[in-house]
Amino acid sequence: MLHEPLLKVDLPGIRKVKSGKVREVFDLGDSFLFVATDRISAFDCIMPNGIPRKGEVLTQISHFWFDRSESIVANHRLAGPDDPLPKVLAPYAETLGRSSMIVNKAQPLAIECVVRGYLAGSGWKEYKASKTVCGIALPDGLLESSELPEPIFTPATKAETGHDLNIDFAAASRIVGAEIAEKCRALSLQLYSSARDYARQKGIIIADTKFEFGLIGDELVLIDEVLTPDSSRFWPAEGYRPGVGQPSYDKQFVRDYLETLDWDKTPPAPELPADVVEKSQAKYLEAYRLLTGKAL
Repeated sequence: MLHEPLLKVDLPGIRKVKSGKVREVFDLGDSFLFVATDRISAFDCIMPNGIPRKGEVLTQISHFWFDRSESIVANHRLAGPDDPLPKVLAPYAETLGRSSMIVNKAQPLAIECVVRGYLAGSGWKEYKASKTVCGIALPDGLLESSELPEPIFTPATKAETGHDLNIDFAAASRIVGAEIAEKCRALSLQLYSSARDYARQKGIIIADTKFEFGLIGDELVLIDEVLTPDSSRFWPAEGYRPGVGQPSYDKQFVRDYLETLDWDKTPPAPELPADVVEKSQAKYLEAYRLLTGKAL
């Protein structure tokens, strides 16, 4: 039995400062409330119906990785997954459930910190054309989904709509400053390598991921979501073989279904049928179970 998806969040009396493809951000005065909705987008279009519990999965996986990564870098989280909500939010506890997180007000950096450990997506397309990924030269002979000799840092600009744009490290340094860019690269590679090794033992390959960092005063901290199926490419380790595209734990069923339609990939997006919604939900929940060792 599927729950009703959480598609839109309004909290009367509490100012909403941002509504993205998935997240809604509210100003609590000395902190922000992040709410991960159950919205799902594909081909840069938000589907009219969502994936029930998807926001809960994203939030709880982020909590899991924030716990594991605190020894590497501080983060913006102010409250854990089982901490009570502030009094001002108590009336909305049922709506917010376990899909929300209270965080410090960090100033986000204007770059996405992408780490790639495997050859997929736009990286694979570029490699086929030039044997590079984001301008980084790679050895000959790699196949689609091949593991790279070592993870690479490939930053991107942030786009409010559409796709982020890949940039080289020099461009990232110009945007955020050389010292911050160096720190972001080192932390991103360390975070990815640690998570990749852990997840592989749990049956998941993290092919690539993107991190976001922000500043609280002069301190660089990890912000937003972390190592979720929405911000990463998760593949099942069982059955992995280079040379072909891999099944994944994210929007695979949604994309596959949409590709069968006579739809030009512009709004309005078509409604997703129940079986696609159920299969997608099952994949999100399975990712959480495998990573954490417990069902959500």
